[in-house]
Amino acid sequence: MTTKIIMDTDPGIDDAAALTMAINDPSLDLKLVTTVAGNVTADKTTANALKIIHFFGKDIPVAAGAKQPLIKPFEDAARIHGESGMPGYDFGDDYDKPLDKTAVEALHDAIMAEDEVILVPTGSYTNIALLFSEYPEVKSHIKQIVAMGGSFSGGNMTSAAEFNVFTDPDAAKIMYNAGVPIVTVGLDVTLKALLTADTIEKLGSLNKTGEMLHGLITHYNDGNDQGRPMHDVNTIFYLLHPEAFTTKDMWVDIQTDGPAIGATVGDIRAAYHDGKTNAKVCLDIDAEYFNKWFLEEVSKMK
Repeated sequence: MTTKIIMDTDPGIDDAAALTMAINDPSLDLKLVTTVAGNVTADKTTANALKIIHFFGKDIPVAAGAKQPLIKPFEDAARIHGESGMPGYDFGDDYDKPLDKTAVEALHDAIMAEDEVILVPTGSYTNIALLFSEYPEVKSHIKQIVAMGGSFSGGNMTSAAEFNVFTDPDAAKIMYNAGVPIVTVGLDVTLKALLTADTIEKLGSLNKTGEMLHGLITHYNDGNDQGRPMHDVNTIFYLLHPEAFTTKDMWVDIQTDGPAIGATVGDIRAAYHDGKTNAKVCLDIDAEYFNKWFLEEVSKMK
């Protein structure tokens, strides 16, 4: 059986790689892609999602979503992903248009038409928050949310906050308080599962997909001498290989104002919420296995 998923995303280089994995793995059935402002503006993230889908010749609907956070002023990550969001490869201008309906409408319709679909948000959670606020009935149709975001060991926007949560902390708070099972795939694992220089070099000679990913990743202004993080790809890796992760169930709160805005605060002692939990938090990962899997996945892509 295939696992039915919907991706809510803001491509972005690592989002493009995550979409690549989700589109091509035969055990995943990608029903819908929705886009949100994040790494770059919403018009660019929408175009980038469409470009990736067209690259693989797939017919997967794309719906454009929120152009700005619920309350907080918008701040992109073009310094990391480039002005277009996907530099390093020429996708051309021949790609489809998004659906006429909004991301929230498309999410509602797709979720209600399925049974136990998994949501995979890899950008800010604005669309998800709007969906839950406008159509709370969808919650019972969602098996779980596997979300890239958050950190329990230091942020990448401030010392406390990770980018996706920082971008729209009010939306994150709504999502975490919605009562839907959540897997948190944050910086605690994504900064360990670095694509090594050797892995990145091998990509370019695998096939056309490897060439495309190599072009994007070598234009990615994130990482260090040890390698480059593919943050969002870890959500797909978790769906396919949860055994590669060490997790802990805990209650996660979101800081929505002040100098720690965007911080994810875990009740690590189960001391403050009557023992209740609202998320399964990924805390460690088999980074060597991640690199091996990444290359194997791409090598199979036609």
